[in-house]
Amino acid sequence: MPKNPDIKKVLVLGSGPIIIGQAAEFDYAGTQACRSLKEEGVEVVLLNSNPATIMTDKDIADRVYIEPLTVEVVEQLILKEKPDSVLPTLGGQAGLNLAMELEDAGFLKEHDVRLIGTTALTIKKAEDREMFKETMEKIGEPVAPSDIVEDVKHGLEIAAQIGYPVVLRPAYTLGGSGGGIAHNPEQCAEILENGLRLSRVGQVLVERCIAGWKEIEYEVMRDAADTAIAVCNMENIDPVGIHTGDSIVVAPSQTLTNREYQMLRDSALKIIRALGVEGGCNVQFALDPESFQYFLIEVNPRVSRSSALASKATGYPIARVSAKIAAGLRLDEIQLANTPASFEPTLDYVVTKMPRFAFDKFAGASNKLGTQMKATGEVMAVGRTIEESLLKAVRSLEIGAHHLYLPKFHHMPVDELLDYIKDGTDDRIFALAQLMWLGVDYNRLCNITGIDMLFLDKIHNIVELEREIKDEPITRENLLRAKRMGFSDRHLAHLWKCGERDVYAKRREFGVFPVYKMIDTCASEFESYVPYFYSTYEEENESVGSDRPKVIVLGAGPIRIGQGVEFDYSTVHAVKTIRAHGYEAIIINNNPETVSTDFDVADKLYFEPLTAEDVQNIVEQEKPWGAVVQFGGQTAIKLAKALTEMGVQILGTSADGVDAAEDRERFDEILNECGIPRAKGETVFTAEEALKAANAVGYPVLVRPSYVLGGQGMEIAYNDRNIEDFMKIINMTVQEHPILIDKYLMGRELEVDGVFDGEDILIPGIMEHVERAGVHSGDSIAVYPPINLEDKHRELILKHTKNMAKHLNVIGLINAQYILYNDDIYVIEVNPRSSRTIPYISKVTGVPIIDLATKVMLGQKLKDLGYGTGIYKEADYYAVKAPVFSFEKLTDVDTGLGPEMKSTGEVLGLAETYPQALLKAFKGCGLRVPKRGSRIIVTVKDEDKPEMIGIARGFEEMGIEIYATSGTCDALTAAGIACKRVNRVSQSHPNILDMIQSGTVDLIINTPTKGRKHDSDGFKIRRSAVEHSVACVTAIDTARAVLTVREQSRSEDLTPIDITKI
Repeated sequence: MPKNPDIKKVLVLGSGPIIIGQAAEFDYAGTQACRSLKEEGVEVVLLNSNPATIMTDKDIADRVYIEPLTVEVVEQLILKEKPDSVLPTLGGQAGLNLAMELEDAGFLKEHDVRLIGTTALTIKKAEDREMFKETMEKIGEPVAPSDIVEDVKHGLEIAAQIGYPVVLRPAYTLGGSGGGIAHNPEQCAEILENGLRLSRVGQVLVERCIAGWKEIEYEVMRDAADTAIAVCNMENIDPVGIHTGDSIVVAPSQTLTNREYQMLRDSALKIIRALGVEGGCNVQFALDPESFQYFLIEVNPRVSRSSALASKATGYPIARVSAKIAAGLRLDEIQLANTPASFEPTLDYVVTKMPRFAFDKFAGASNKLGTQMKATGEVMAVGRTIEESLLKAVRSLEIGAHHLYLPKFHHMPVDELLDYIKDGTDDRIFALAQLMWLGVDYNRLCNITGIDMLFLDKIHNIVELEREIKDEPITRENLLRAKRMGFSDRHLAHLWKCGERDVYAKRREFGVFPVYKMIDTCASEFESYVPYFYSTYEEENESVGSDRPKVIVLGAGPIRIGQGVEFDYSTVHAVKTIRAHGYEAIIINNNPETVSTDFDVADKLYFEPLTAEDVQNIVEQEKPWGAVVQFGGQTAIKLAKALTEMGVQILGTSADGVDAAEDRERFDEILNECGIPRAKGETVFTAEEALKAANAVGYPVLVRPSYVLGGQGMEIAYNDRNIEDFMKIINMTVQEHPILIDKYLMGRELEVDGVFDGEDILIPGIMEHVERAGVHSGDSIAVYPPINLEDKHRELILKHTKNMAKHLNVIGLINAQYILYNDDIYVIEVNPRSSRTIPYISKVTGVPIIDLATKVMLGQKLKDLGYGTGIYKEADYYAVKAPVFSFEKLTDVDTGLGPEMKSTGEVLGLAETYPQALLKAFKGCGLRVPKRGSRIIVTVKDEDKPEMIGIARGFEEMGIEIYATSGTCDALTAAGIACKRVNRVSQSHPNILDMIQSGTVDLIINTPTKGRKHDSDGFKIRRSAVEHSVACVTAIDTARAVLTVREQSRSEDLTPIDITKI
């Protein structure tokens, strides 16, 4: 059956900002789906609130709306654009929930709009816990004993009947939000309360706990003709009890017998048919390792995190095929690279996915894993064996590990290590390797962890090979054995007590080099050439070289706080421009969630770790004309020097230019030459030097390591004790680079991204931060065009940026952050690379920054590129970028903002006035602005009280009831503001926490007191706000922004703006 002729115009729902549990995989899937629908001649209208992604680019859909993902906006768009269909299955849980709300309200039926890709009934059957259970029982598929509850009392009764431990799963949530395993009634009551609040329909499933069973996933696909195939099956190394997003996953499954594999495959296909899903679907099973008994854990009737992994692992583009099925095509009519889409992929390699966590950003956060997802990103590695694939994945994580070895476990006694591995943690696999190194029997390890003996055996193989070769000479045979098992040159150098270059020299001498194998869907059973490769140490090389000049573009690796999907955006755009100029573009990256690792973005894709060794192997295979490091964040920048040493030309700014910007003394010299003011500061290595420098500069000071991204390890110190604390934390990680101590200036922060060609500069726009300096730029609200900037300041910013670019020998991108302080412009920092703000400023100014920067790097001049030079003309609308946080998933993290970045994503608000744009941004990030009659609680530090008085007066005039703790209440009352006193945390009940829990508070304004030792009151207030879904603002400037919105904008005045028109 060809495409359904009734489908002419489709509204595609995106997944919104990146949060833990809903990350870049939906950007990748959505981008692929929009392109796929356009190939079939369908007009595509896209709604997504996330400006950081490729998906919201002007050329991905016919109409692009970067607007809040709310029912009101979808209704407005349906009335304005009149689509005949809505495709919700590529927008993650956010897309499905929106579709269900519109369906339940009857809006879609009333306007003759259908859901495609899946019906409302299918979504209900899979997502509504009661209907799901009924459907599965009808087809004889086993679900663990369970019951649906809608209140805590009933939940406790059911848990008692089933018997502890129980698993609690809220309906219609994502990434295990609000769920958990309860071992007793107290834990059960706490998780139930939270889960009922987070579920869209107020339902929680209380289920028998099957922790310890194997967790297996199947990615299946079905069309309207009822043809169904299994695309990929995956196995978690961790048993049930750890969220699949936080587990190490291998594909294909490694420990299943043929009978088990076929049994679960048949079950998955039976389920997708019973639910009536058309497109991709993810089915998760728990399998008893001792018998053939299994239970269904859950089914996602949509594209999920696992579908991105399955797509990259098999080369089968799940989202593309799902979109074509939604448009009415059958699997046998959809052609892939070498087979129709109705062929099940076959793998002749092993894929390992390892999650990347943000625990390094949050000192003090618990790294124990459970059913609630905590990972911010993931890496994928491919090898011929589990061992090779696993070690390549470890290298790709960028956590300072180059092997299954972490120094923290080196001196830990056996009993402590055995205690440590009882819980799933982000680094348990390293502790297991250490225990094996110490000779602990791995039957014992299997009993403690529940990890299958096969996986423990593979870890043991790695440890045993280390033990065997460490005292042996470097022979060809030893080198080959180690390389085939995935050992890095760096680790071999450590074992053989020589330099990494010595190991490389021996490999050269013995001719031990990797070959590159192709990832296609059919294990090379059919004649095919898919330019998608992984390395291994075998004989036959499948990567065919060409005579065209080649450019290698380094990707950004796994998504983490501070280095997000924005860098992938830059990578993809650069590749597009490089290809358009006749060069062969080659991407090296290891992130399965992103667009850059899609099979058709570059001429060639190498799925490899981003280390000097792995990159050098590819350089020797491809012999590139040049390499681009500006777009892959700190990951790529750190490889600039190594590439230069390999004799590869760095296109754009040289490694030396990067070093000059990061090296304190060199950069200070440049600023002196240019006459640019900056906060005075010093470079130190030790705690003693830091104390001396801080006292010389004068408190408060900003403390930060050099060569970092996302303000990692950055703090404001107000006294000697703070310095001592921070130095302890900073020195927990190995310091190769110095630490910077700067005078902290309390001014207004400004930021620019520019393109410099050696003579001229183009700055698309200046962004102003709402929060004053001291809050990390990635966590502050940014406004374009700036509101409080005079022309003389604009001129200074242009002059300073151009001067610094010239002295750093920048060719391509430059990002500069400034402070407006005492009517002068001070520089905070400069980065000669892509930044987090590139996608946002590109979209709102209409200047294709990455395209221009890439052309400049290839030798063109700005004056010939059609966008002029200097500061680009300002827009006549406002664009506000607001941060989005994932504090709900990180249970013991302080939500107070400071110089260390904490946000995981962002949303955009576009409107004709600043207050309206701000209101849209707040709606996008889920901050509800208090209305007349609402209640707010105010508790601010002494320094903020004078400013708070004016803000509180504004709220009072808007008819908002104000509560405050004693000190703040006294200050407000003295200023004549009506204010009710609320008891502090430590005072008698009812106190501030009781009030937050009661659900009667709409907003909390709480500015943290100085220093890292968070006073327990403030910390408890901020955490309680997160746990009870109450908006909590922790900077005085954000509070003022909320008041601005309340006073100067109304929801009914907001209209969606199509960015393809601007």
